[in-house]
Amino acid sequence: MNLDTREPVVQTLGVLETAALLRELTAGLIALTDFDEALLALVRVTRDAVAGVRWCGFTALRAGEPAGVAASDERLAELDDLRHGPDSPAMSAIQRREMILAADLAGETRWPVWTARARDLGVRGVISAPVDIDDQVIGAINLYAASPELLTPQHQLTAMLLAEHAGLLLAAVRDRKRQLTLASERDASLLHDGVVGQAVGVIMTQRGCPPAEALDVLRTAASSLDIPLREVAERLVRTVSRPRDA
Repeated sequence: MNLDTREPVVQTLGVLETAALLRELTAGLIALTDFDEALLALVRVTRDAVAGVRWCGFTALRAGEPAGVAASDERLAELDDLRHGPDSPAMSAIQRREMILAADLAGETRWPVWTARARDLGVRGVISAPVDIDDQVIGAINLYAASPELLTPQHQLTAMLLAEHAGLLLAAVRDRKRQLTLASERDASLLHDGVVGQAVGVIMTQRGCPPAEALDVLRTAASSLDIPLREVAERLVRTVSRPRDA
């Protein structure tokens, strides 16, 4: 009995490809704190990992206004940039909150100006999927093909899973950035606190290190001794201020 198993094999390969893409994205973005750097990593990893996708771009909106783009090929960045005009697959995906597919741009009429530019740049097909990041930033990831009818239902499934995963990863990037900013503000406040600032100055003098490193020394001591940071600072200042025996 001859059983044609080609379709299940193709589907299995698609699932494995998508799983590998999501793993690679997680590894590449897990420690990043810069949003633009994360977007660039996202589009480059996607372009390299998804068969049939020649280029990848990302369109970002913050509070409803264009907030930058990322493109795996800088030559195509204008296709993702809403400042060149809002009539595009990416904006349609964002506004309609659904995936947009144009498998063959030769007969596409929804975005005439954008389509003409895209075809001039060699793009023949596109998938745009909306990406929810947080309550301030949303966007769309755009997959581009160099041949018509090359983007398949498997690419649509990959785009859907990619958009969901990318939204979580990018939200985490923005959250890490916020936490770093808050920590920096707290550090600045501590350095201006009288006794903590004095203790930091003592450590800087003793070790020849910058303020941030000196503050980390204080934090490490407080953690090791299981006492508040301010108490560690007070003890250090008292110790160095104590008169030495003649």
